[in-house]
Amino acid sequence: MTQAPNQGTSPKEKKSLNWAELGFSYHATDYRFRAVHRNGQWSEGELITENTIVAHEGAPALHYAQQCFEGLKAQTAPDGRVLLFRPELNAERMRQAAGRLLMPEVPESLFIRGVEEAVRANYAWIPPHGSGAALYIRPMLIGLGENLGLKTANEFEFRVFVSPVGPYYKSAGLAVISLAVSELDRAAPSGTGNYKIGANYAGGLLATRMAQQLGANEALYLDARERKYIDEAGSANIVVSMKNGSFVTPGSNAVLPSVTRRSIMTLAEQELDLSIEQRAINLREELPDFEEVAACGTAAVISPVGKIWVDDQWHRFYGNGEEAGPVMKRLYELLVGIQRGETDDKFGWTHEVNCSV
Repeated sequence: MTQAPNQGTSPKEKKSLNWAELGFSYHATDYRFRAVHRNGQWSEGELITENTIVAHEGAPALHYAQQCFEGLKAQTAPDGRVLLFRPELNAERMRQAAGRLLMPEVPESLFIRGVEEAVRANYAWIPPHGSGAALYIRPMLIGLGENLGLKTANEFEFRVFVSPVGPYYKSAGLAVISLAVSELDRAAPSGTGNYKIGANYAGGLLATRMAQQLGANEALYLDARERKYIDEAGSANIVVSMKNGSFVTPGSNAVLPSVTRRSIMTLAEQELDLSIEQRAINLREELPDFEEVAACGTAAVISPVGKIWVDDQWHRFYGNGEEAGPVMKRLYELLVGIQRGETDDKFGWTHEVNCSV
C-alpha cells in the first residue's frame, strides 16, 4: 500500500474532466484518510492511496451493519478558496450514530482533520467554481476484526474518501422531482431512523424501486405508527411552503437531523421572514394547503417536488408540478450562494480548507 505524507503541497493543476457533465457517481481519486481504533484508542491517522478495505469475514460491519457514515461537500469559491459547509454538525451527527451502535466516537478534531486532509490531498479533483459540480466527501466508521456472535467489533476504521460529483438528480439548475408514498415503513418510532447508518438505507432500496415503477423519482415515507404523517423521502428530508405563508418540516423523531434542512429553516425564517414550524404534517389532510414542496439534503441540495403519488393518483403543486416555485428558488439561491462563497456568510457556516500547506 502506497502511503502519502500527511503534509505537503497539493498540485494546483485540475484533472481534465468534463465537470459540467458529471453525474452523482463514484470517481476514484488519489488519496483517502484512515485512522484505526484498537485497544481503546485512535491512531493518529494517515493519508493512503489504496481505495479498498480488507475486512475479516466475521466483521460486524458485514453481518450486523455496525457502521455509519456522513456526507458533505467541498466547493470552490470565486476567489479560489475551498469551502466546507458546517462540518462540525456532520461530526456531531457521526458521534451520535456511533454511540447508538456501540462504536467509539470519532472526536471532532479527528473528524475535521480527516476531512481536511482528504480534501487537500485531492485538490486536483475539486471542481472549479461555476462548473455546477462539487467534491463529495464521505466519512465512514465501520466495525472490523474477527467476530461471529452479535456483539460490538474489537477494531474500527474511520475513513474519509472523496469523489467529484454533479447534481444528484441529473438536470440543469433546480431539478423538479416527484415522490410516491411508500407502502413500506422506513423506521420504527423508537428505532434508528434519526441516525445516519447504512441499515436505514439498505431497507429503503426496495421502496425506491417501487416508487420508480410508479413513475416517481423517490419514495416518500409516512410514519410507521399511524401512516398519516410525513417522515422523509428515500434520500432526503422534506420541507413545505404552505398557502398560508408558513414554512413547515416534519417534527418526527424518526427522520435524519439534516444539516441542509436545519440551514434552510434558518434561511426561511431570517432571510424570507417566513413563519417556520417543525411539526407533524398530516399528508392527506394537508395536501390541499401545500403551495410548494421540496426534498433537501447534502446530495439533493433543494429539489422541488412537483407532484406526489398517493392513494392511486398524482397531486400536483406549484406550476402544475412542472416548475420550481419562488420560495424554493430563493432558498436554493441563498443556500448555494453561501456554500459556494458567492454571497456573504453572515451565519458563519462555511469552513475554509487551507490547500496551500
